[in-house]
Amino acid sequence: MAFEYPDSLKYLDSHEWVRLEGDTATIGITAFAVDQLGDIVFLELPEEGDAIEKGESFGTIESVKAVEDLNAPVSGTILQRNDILIDSPEQLANDPYEGGWLLRVRLEDASELDDTLSAAEYQAQVEGE
Repeated sequence: MAFEYPDSLKYLDSHEWVRLEGDTATIGITAFAVDQLGDIVFLELPEEGDAIEKGESFGTIESVKAVEDLNAPVSGTILQRNDILIDSPEQLANDPYEGGWLLRVRLEDASELDDTLSAAEYQAQVEGE
């Protein structure tokens, strides 16, 4: 199965993605990760106003196969969380890059994104090429 890896996003080894717009970072998980998890049944995300730290867990995603930590690609304050996915986590599979975003965060330091992967680098890593 071919997955999409939008070039406009930055990727982490742990399968999260980031879209930067000004000082707002939108965070989600990749189509590859959604596919690997299978049927997603539960999503735990922090509240608006909470702080997250780069490299630390900010929540969990649970499927019929596994429970996985969600890792923060950046540090910042949560502006918004996707409550639609809290209520209907299975919708994440439909559109992981647009409607399937998890958090919007006010970014503290854009240089934290310096060690992220490009779409091509992430694709090569997950597809083993």
